[in-house]
Order: sequence, then C-alpha cells, then structure tokens
Amino acid sequence: MFDFELRKENKKSEARLGEITTDHGKIETPIFMPVGTQATVKAMSSRELKEIGSQIILGNTYHLYLRPGDELIAKAGGLHRFMNWDRPILTDSGGFQVFSLANLREIEEEGVYFQSHLDGSKHFISPEKSMQIQQNLGSDIVMAFDECPPYPAEKEYVENSLNRTLRWAERCKKEMESAEGQALFGIIQVGVYPELRQQSVEETTKLDFPGYSIGGLSVGEPKEKMYKMLEHTTPLMPKDKPRYLMGVGTPEDLIEGIYHGIDMFDCVMPTRIARHGQIFTHVG
Repeated sequence: MFDFELRKENKKSEARLGEITTDHGKIETPIFMPVGTQATVKAMSSRELKEIGSQIILGNTYHLYLRPGDELIAKAGGLHRFMNWDRPILTDSGGFQVFSLANLREIEEEGVYFQSHLDGSKHFISPEKSMQIQQNLGSDIVMAFDECPPYPAEKEYVENSLNRTLRWAERCKKEMESAEGQALFGIIQVGVYPELRQQSVEETTKLDFPGYSIGGLSVGEPKEKMYKMLEHTTPLMPKDKPRYLMGVGTPEDLIEGIYHGIDMFDCVMPTRIARHGQIFTHVG
C-alpha cells in the first residue's frame, strides 16, 4: 500500500503539505529522514527517534549489503524487525556510495564492479541486484539504481550518465514488478545542466513511478547552483507524487528546498555533528 495526498499548496511559492501512506504508517510532509546507515541511526535508539517525532528513517543499501548482509537481514524478518523500528523505512540504491569509490569501481552497462572499502573484496551490483537487495531489506520505499555523476563534469559525460540512468530505471522497474508492499522511486539526475535536467524529468516521469527523487545535487556544487536547479526542476515534476531531495540536511537548505516544493530530505549531517558536540541554532 502506497499513496500520496497533496493537502495544501502555498500560493507564493512551490511549498506544499502532503501525506504519504505506507504499510508501516503515514508520513506527513515535508519531512526530514534521519539516516540509519548500518541499521541504526548512530547514537540514537528507536525509542529516542520516536520521542523526537521521526516518522521515517533511511537505510543504506551498500553498507547493509556488505555488513551484515541483506540475506541475513531477510532471515531476521527484514530491516524493520532487525533494527526494532515499526515505522516506514526508505532505502537508497547504493548507487551514490558505489560511485563515490572513484578508484575502486568500474562502470559498465550491465552494472558496477567495485571493491569493498572494508576489506578490498570484489563485488558487482546491477540495477536488478540493487532491487533484490532492497527486497531482502523489506523497506517501504525503494530507490532506483542510478549513476551519480561528479561535480564538475563535462556535459557529454553527464548526458551519457543520464541515458544510462534511464536505461537502468527501466530495468529496476521490471525487476520490482512482483514486489509487494514496496514503492519504487525514480531518480532525476544530471548535475547542473538545466536542459538535461528537463530531459531527465520528462523521460523519468514517463515510467510513472510512485515518487521521484532529485539526485546529483549537494555533491560539491555551489549552493546558488543547487538552489537554481531546484527552482528549475520541481515545477516540471508531477504534483501528485512525492518529491525527494537526496543528501540535503542543513537548516537553510531544508527551508530553501521546502520553498521550492520538496517533500522529503535526508542527510547524515545532523547526527554527525551532534556526535561531535555541536548543534544547529538560529544564529548558526
């Protein structure tokens, strides 16, 4: 069961209120998702997450695949039971982590060959494999396997990346046809080229996913470029589907993203800085 209800729109901006329904409960949007990289939000228990109002958390496919292993988690009853969390979970595809291993991976049409950052062991993840891992994890929202181009990158490279991501999206959707209780989100990619962003939106939305995420931002580009891409991209996206901006979590970025019509955010930053004795305040 997956549904998105758009409840209210702001007349002076793209900002909006909505509600997502999943098998593990409802999510009021806009929402920030704490990141539980390895089946735990570091330094926080499930009880503490509920006490601060967390409605959904994120798990990392790449890290969980390597350790403790998605098959072990499946035997334990899925990620919800494994980490004692009975509310919704979103899992990323592992794409960003794999592609961040610039010196340890090789991209091919069939997928990505890479070495583990833990022990150097060799692995392969394809769009189909990523979907199979996420099915084992049992998350409510599954992300398509994409290629995340670096910043900066030449336009020709980014265009090739866009086309590969679209082909991979079709393979992901086909692999998830028999999956129950999981919603697959498509990913709009391609950095800071407006015309390619528009092409990515048009081609990805043709596949009619239950929701869409914006990738390829917050990867080193100047803030003003990220905001400009949001201003350009979100008006092109379907109004009746959730919009998820990946990897963004500073207070000013959340507010800017909400202004431009984003419904969902995630980032490791809030818990990371907290573990090092810092907090966000209204003065910095």
